[in-house]
Amino acid sequence: MKKVIFLFFLLVFTSVTVHAAQTAPKPGASRPQKKSAQKTSGKNNSKKTASTQSQDKTKQKQAAEAKQKNLNRQLATLKKEINRTEKAKDKVTEELAQSQKAISTTERSLSELGKQKTQTENRLSQLALEQGQLLATVSRQQSQLANILREQYITGSEDRMKLLFSGDNPNRISRELQYMNYFSVSYAELINALKKNLKTVDTKRLQTAQSKQELEKIVAKTHQQKNALEKEKAQHAILLAQLSKKLNAQKKQAERLAQDEKRLAGLVGRLARAIEAQRKAAAKQEAERRLAAKNARKQPGKTKRGQKSRPAEYETGFVKEAPYQPDTASAFGKMRGRLKMPVSGTVTAHYGMKRAEGPSWKGIFIKTTAGAPVRSVANGRVVFADFLRGFGNLIIVDHGNQYMTIYGNAQSLNKRVGDNVSGGDTIASAGNSGENTETGLYFEIRHNGRAYNPLDWIR
Repeated sequence: MKKVIFLFFLLVFTSVTVHAAQTAPKPGASRPQKKSAQKTSGKNNSKKTASTQSQDKTKQKQAAEAKQKNLNRQLATLKKEINRTEKAKDKVTEELAQSQKAISTTERSLSELGKQKTQTENRLSQLALEQGQLLATVSRQQSQLANILREQYITGSEDRMKLLFSGDNPNRISRELQYMNYFSVSYAELINALKKNLKTVDTKRLQTAQSKQELEKIVAKTHQQKNALEKEKAQHAILLAQLSKKLNAQKKQAERLAQDEKRLAGLVGRLARAIEAQRKAAAKQEAERRLAAKNARKQPGKTKRGQKSRPAEYETGFVKEAPYQPDTASAFGKMRGRLKMPVSGTVTAHYGMKRAEGPSWKGIFIKTTAGAPVRSVANGRVVFADFLRGFGNLIIVDHGNQYMTIYGNAQSLNKRVGDNVSGGDTIASAGNSGENTETGLYFEIRHNGRAYNPLDWIR
């Protein structure tokens, strides 16, 4: 009986020991679990940091996009203002062109009136000479007539009576009486001629005085018209300068805004690429985390790290071609380096120089005084003489073999289309009829439509 009880207690003790051994943790078993927990916590923190960075980038992108929209609105408004300013400038430029054309016509009329005035003054001088001669003749005739009248008064009809009762030969008496009649007729004709000459002198004097007076009135009126046109032109020029200044400022502002928008667009693009890269990196990290967790269950302690890629940056460059300089050879081409300057002055703009706006200069600008004579550099024929927008009063001379010289910005044109000119002939006067703010002459040389450097042709 005691043996059975002992075996029972031994069996119970063994069962308890085995159960305790099974439920107790094994040595080292808790370390992987702790490491796994730390890894999970680190990945959660990394994921949280990546999410925060992504949110920051998104906010930056949204702020940049809002700023970009604001800039685009400003640009749209500014472009409308530029269009309005350009339309106003075009209108003023057209009015300035009309004023300059009217001034050119008035100056041509003044030139013709000047010629008429010179002719009238010459005629007055000639009439004054004729008047002096007539007055001298009249004075002589008056002296003769006075002598005749005095002698007739003294002798009177006594001579006739003495002659009749003289008893001389009747034939002689008849001849003497006939001579007396001739003298009487001559005296009468002399008186008539004297009256006629006096009347002629008075008539010519009156006509000449009237002509001179009318001419002076016309000249004065024409000068008034020119002064009014000059005043109108000056007002248009001031307005045009103001509009040009305003337009330049608006364009510069538009360029600055465009550069700002360009930089901002680049920033938005870079931010968008960064956000996309972060999104892809986060997705890759999440996939790697899941794979690592899966592998950890199979092989604890082995994980893989993700790698981020950096977007490449690109730069672009520009290459400018050197200007093509052809070799010309023709009759006019042989004058290369031997031409004279078309006007005396200072070259302020050279061929090929970059303008503030638009393309480079195709000729040269010679600064000089208003009204300075502009001369043709060689023989040729005028093929254009009129106002051309952008160049003012323009005259073009054809020299044959497709060679032409161009003279712009003139105050007035002295030649017409079809006129033949020689080298050195005055064809215009310098001014500021174009859109240039300086007074002077714009000069070009062209061959087959291509512009060449005029200074290469001038000695």
